[in-house]
Amino acid sequence: MNNSAGLSEFEKSVKNKFNVYNSLFLSLPFRKVSNIGMLIPLMQQVCNEGLEAGEDPSEIMDSFFTRHTRITSEKEKIDFMFRVVQYIERQIVLYDSVEDAAFNNLLKFGDYIPLKDYIYLTEGKKEVVDKLSKFSTRIVFTAHPTQFYSAPVLEIISKLREFINENNINEIDLRLKQLGLTSLINSEKPTPFEEAKNIIYFLKTVYYDAVGSLYSEIKKTVKDKNFSNTNLVQLGFWPGGDRDGNPFVKAETTINVANELRMTLMKCYYKDLSILKEKLTFREIEDIIETLHKSIYEAMFNSSRYLSFGEIIEPLKNTKDLLIDKYNSLYLSDLEDLIDKVKIFKTHFATLDIRQNHSIHKKVICKILINEGLIKNNLEEIPEAELVEILLHKNIKLNPESFEDELLKDTVETISILENIQKKNGEEGCNRYIISNSEDLFSVLFVYALFKWNGYIVKKLPFDIIPLFESMEGMKNAEKIMRALFEIPEYRKHIVYRNNTQTIMLGFSDGTKDGGYLKANWSIFKTKETLSELCKEYGVDVIFFDGRGGPPARGGGKTHKFYVAQSNKIANNAIQLTIQGQTITSKYGTKEHFIHNCEQLLTSGLTNSINDKDKIISDDLRKTIDELSEISFNKYTKLKNHKMFVPYLENKSTLKYYSKTNIGSRPSKRVSSKKLDLNDLRAIPFVGSWSQLKQNVPGYYGIGTALKTFVDNGKLDELKKIFNDVAIFRALILNSMMSLSKCNFELTRYISKDKKYNEFWNLLYEEYKLSKEMTLLISGFDILMEEEPISRNSIMIREQIVLPLLVIQQAALQKIEQSCENKELYEKIVKRSLYGNINASRNSA
Repeated sequence: MNNSAGLSEFEKSVKNKFNVYNSLFLSLPFRKVSNIGMLIPLMQQVCNEGLEAGEDPSEIMDSFFTRHTRITSEKEKIDFMFRVVQYIERQIVLYDSVEDAAFNNLLKFGDYIPLKDYIYLTEGKKEVVDKLSKFSTRIVFTAHPTQFYSAPVLEIISKLREFINENNINEIDLRLKQLGLTSLINSEKPTPFEEAKNIIYFLKTVYYDAVGSLYSEIKKTVKDKNFSNTNLVQLGFWPGGDRDGNPFVKAETTINVANELRMTLMKCYYKDLSILKEKLTFREIEDIIETLHKSIYEAMFNSSRYLSFGEIIEPLKNTKDLLIDKYNSLYLSDLEDLIDKVKIFKTHFATLDIRQNHSIHKKVICKILINEGLIKNNLEEIPEAELVEILLHKNIKLNPESFEDELLKDTVETISILENIQKKNGEEGCNRYIISNSEDLFSVLFVYALFKWNGYIVKKLPFDIIPLFESMEGMKNAEKIMRALFEIPEYRKHIVYRNNTQTIMLGFSDGTKDGGYLKANWSIFKTKETLSELCKEYGVDVIFFDGRGGPPARGGGKTHKFYVAQSNKIANNAIQLTIQGQTITSKYGTKEHFIHNCEQLLTSGLTNSINDKDKIISDDLRKTIDELSEISFNKYTKLKNHKMFVPYLENKSTLKYYSKTNIGSRPSKRVSSKKLDLNDLRAIPFVGSWSQLKQNVPGYYGIGTALKTFVDNGKLDELKKIFNDVAIFRALILNSMMSLSKCNFELTRYISKDKKYNEFWNLLYEEYKLSKEMTLLISGFDILMEEEPISRNSIMIREQIVLPLLVIQQAALQKIEQSCENKELYEKIVKRSLYGNINASRNSA
């Protein structure tokens, strides 16, 4: 990659354009404060100077008000800070729009190969084409609480990108004024259905065309008229199906979301058919298209009306035959594009996954067995072997109405309604049931039994039962659990019926929260290797489904580098991953972004198949990484067990405010309780709180100590070799560097003077400095993210934009801690400031 040329393009297409368009904010229609655009740059300067001088956030704000305003009353200061937060929120939207508009210009300076070029470079080798014809990727969209722009705001952003590309200054000015008067946040918490509709917006406006275009381009590139793999890019969907810790997701929600997905898809088909109607004006064909057009129209708005896949595809096939036979194949390529889309999306658009926590299933099973008189109080009353026998062979008929507890009732009811969803949306509309917190054999068998007792014929059960191993304990037991399942004849027959394939999900977010960054990611890597070998032993094709979040601390970071780094011992049948929060808009929010990132997933899979010999990690290097991960884990565990760990998060971070925002429908904790328990705390508010502090602890803590231990033992050369030779280790360190680059301990240095928390703050700061020093040492870099100058510069600009917001947030937290007169107003400032910082980070770390 040409760094200087890339940076030059970045300066021209992003930085300079942003500075020009940012000047338009001077006239943004904010009420009460007319000159706020003039004051923001001054505030940035005061914040930078104040932090460098060691001033605390409250002192910095007092200095700003004294030097640059005539504001004296506390209420006026608070009002001004609210306006600043609003202003910065919109600056971030503008910067995102400018950077997204420059995406294609910057793409050529990246260290990646487009799929088309990759196929040409391999000279269309048969093994490449064969792999493409069998391989699949599945991008599963979630609605975790870091994605909150409404459809009107997303439309404004889309138009901004368009006008920025055209350099249409008048339209940009108008859109910025519109943005200034449009609320960016929800007035109340969205319902799960509203969250689903926000993501469906992207399916309709971006992914429908993007997937079709990508598939069409691949077919042209392969140059094989027999090439057909409409499963190459699949879409998955969690909003409305994921009820783990979200009591607001009900069976009715799942039905409504499934209907919305199907009806939205029909609208997309209708639009394409309308265009085709204008072209296919031939007598025999007109009637076929008109009939289909009317049928799809009827299914667009009425949830009780639906078409099967056959009812859509057969008329199109007949039309194709007629075009070829009688009408000189006129507009054949247009028709084939629609046929391909129908084969890809069928009648479901995206597969709606169901997810629930193992602990809930356990309560349901316990209640059922009590009702059946098989136990008195709990499942531990009967031996495991007897419980297995009951689950596999006992015939029980369930009725949701027999459960008093609403959550248990809804769990049973949800399983009962899935058959009808498949009837309307097709089997692929909803055929995966994921069990979070899977830590024993019964995680899967409880769900198997619930399907059986709901009347499903388990010999032909049209659902994949997917265990999610996310804790250190779960990953440790994963091999034993899966081996025990494969030894059960009934379950083995189920696997055979499901194309002899077992999907296994691995959770990065909770894994990192539980074990620390290096230990969790290395454990997941080794678990994949172990499970791959196990499934090979039993003749089962395994697919790993990665629960990856936005930031490195939740499994995110550079996705392509992660998948290219998989070893030769890891099964490479498909790539499946979750896309969470604002990563949906930042990585998959435009057609260009979507196609690029999908291509990178596909090239990762192809590379791992063709060059698997390059993926071998020697036993000696494995041993070293094992030792490093263990040292890192011990350091992180010691921090988690520190007496001030929980109090620090509760009192010095924004953690408690996540649950008070209107970002997402899901509570910040799985269990409602006054006392904070890390086991119940979700990874998003946990990681997000460290991000708001600009300390990003989960993304690096323990790595510095681990590396320093080896350096002190004279093993620096060994560490350098691992960094250069072991792709997964390099990928993890580079991701950790990203987390480190987003840290700013000067923001919270005032805590080092706090008698209660100074020792704990210093622990964090020292490990940050050590991690930065050690990662630079083993990489040979002079600065963090040296290999990614464009990303590094983007982060620097974002951090500068958001700095006044962060200083305001910390100043407000200081006021709250002092129990000031306007405590409630300062709490509102903290809550409101969360939004802008989340978006500025784009992956919350």
